[in-house]
Amino acid sequence: MHGIRLAFVTTAVVSAGMAVFVIWGWWTKKQKLQPPSKWRKVGELNDIMVFPIKSLGIIRMKEMECTTLGLRLNWLKDRMLMVIDLKGQFLSARQLPKMINISPEFSDSILTLRAPDMMSISIDLAQLCGKSFRATVWGQAVPARDCGEEVARWLSRFLLQEDAGLRLVYYPLDRPAKEMHKRNVNFFPLLTTMDTGAYADDSSFSLINEASVADLNSRLDEPVMPQNFRMNFVVKSATAYEEDKWDWVKIGDVIFRNVRPCIRCTITTVKPETGIKSAKVEPLKTLKSYRQITNPKIRPTVGDSPVMGILLGLRGPNGIVRIGDTVYVGIPEEEAPSLTSSS
Repeated sequence: MHGIRLAFVTTAVVSAGMAVFVIWGWWTKKQKLQPPSKWRKVGELNDIMVFPIKSLGIIRMKEMECTTLGLRLNWLKDRMLMVIDLKGQFLSARQLPKMINISPEFSDSILTLRAPDMMSISIDLAQLCGKSFRATVWGQAVPARDCGEEVARWLSRFLLQEDAGLRLVYYPLDRPAKEMHKRNVNFFPLLTTMDTGAYADDSSFSLINEASVADLNSRLDEPVMPQNFRMNFVVKSATAYEEDKWDWVKIGDVIFRNVRPCIRCTITTVKPETGIKSAKVEPLKTLKSYRQITNPKIRPTVGDSPVMGILLGLRGPNGIVRIGDTVYVGIPEEEAPSLTSSS
């Protein structure tokens, strides 16, 4: 009987936690601008994933510098390049799943692209000297510099089976220049213009929890990987979905803030190892069954899109994060006296 009662209480606690999450009321709490003085350990950094070209393949790293524009190591920078059409609109694996099959590599300023049944191609980003122009990401103008005819032809042939139609562009600034999307201004006030990164959708850093992915997999016939969600940081040893309620986050000595839940789309259904979309529209279909925002003020903006993982904004100086770094969350001042701190 005691075991049954304990199980019931545990289930109730988890359900209550999820109810708080789907209502998503954390943005109404007091917005303390300064990081807390007390921290508690919640996990460990288990993977660092960099996507130098929006919607293309992954580069895994053991350590990276965190900057206002996102992850950086010399010329390797997160989402600093993207593919556009001839009208300047960005394209992603939502429309062209094969984009994920293109693997980028860096050697100093030399970017090399490889893809199945294609000769590799290399360009020197340090030699790009054309005029900057405006491209578009989700209706917002962003500065861009064209990477040349040769790589444009290569991309068009692989992705469109045509000699033209696509261009590769590079972000030419060292600071964010994109305005925040209206939905973020209205509903997620912790997100600032300085968090918008280069060509990221909303924020320059993102995090996913291995335990949350494991819980999702327990509901799926075919498991997915953290790579399906294309996040920068993968955390292990935290409990499933506790990241929903994190506020201040510290990885090693680098301080971030949870600025918004990550709204998921069909790109999660593209299998990272094949570049083919799931015929069952998974894991998106299953996520919609239990990971939706139901707050009536936000619901019209996000529709039935589920959430998984969190977006982070840098809230301290630049710093290095490394695989194995401890992940902390801030302890609210009212709780600090009764909890052991780690700093």
